[in-house]
Amino acid sequence: MADDLRILFVADVVGQPGRDAVKAILPGLKREVEADLTILNGENSAGGFGLTGKLVAELRAAGADVITTGNHVFAQKEFVSELPALERVIRPANYPPQAPGQGWCVVQAAGHDILVMNLMGRIFTMDTLDDPFRAADAILAAHPQAKIIFCDMHAEATSEKTAMGWYLDGRASAVVGTHTHIPTADARVLPQGTAYVTDVGMVGPRDSCIGMDKDVVLQRFLTGVPNRFVVASGIVTFNSVLVTIRASTGRATSIQRIDREHI
Repeated sequence: MADDLRILFVADVVGQPGRDAVKAILPGLKREVEADLTILNGENSAGGFGLTGKLVAELRAAGADVITTGNHVFAQKEFVSELPALERVIRPANYPPQAPGQGWCVVQAAGHDILVMNLMGRIFTMDTLDDPFRAADAILAAHPQAKIIFCDMHAEATSEKTAMGWYLDGRASAVVGTHTHIPTADARVLPQGTAYVTDVGMVGPRDSCIGMDKDVVLQRFLTGVPNRFVVASGIVTFNSVLVTIRASTGRATSIQRIDREHI
């Protein structure tokens, strides 16, 4: 059993263009980097807002082992009832306990157990939820034997994501940020062995405003009149990170960006 574990994390998938890019790129990329586990944020997969059981099956077929979400997790009404029955699809753990689904899962890869948890920030435009720091503590306390721990921190504020990285340094193998759809250049391993990046980016149309049609978004900014956002088209950027973890210690040894484009 190899001691080095390679986890590929794919950024927020936006609409059909994002899903098409995942289907075109992910299978080959997994073979190229020899990924043991692939985690993907799917909360924007349904027309840019939300997820459905059908799309979960589509993303799984393309190679996603675990699917995380965020503030749009319940944007599609049918997903409220679908989520509890979907294995390895998680929503932010700091939603109220009565919310459907759960905020963590344990999966096996290369003979090792991996605890994957999903948290959501509370600053700026995010929903009012419970404290993500206490939620992280509760998950770790409930899994005292967990050694390999991967966290998707879905948040607007860079400060809140950075704070979570420091809070979990030495306690999680990796903390990766999602939500803004803009990749950041700060991927590194923190002093106590936690791989960290503030935002992985997105799998969505490159020439857009965070995946949405730029002209529609510009009109909203220029006029102040609400309008319906639509997913853009054209070349798709595929952002991801590969985290290598020493399984015997649960500490990360590297985190590297892997970016592609799909026409």
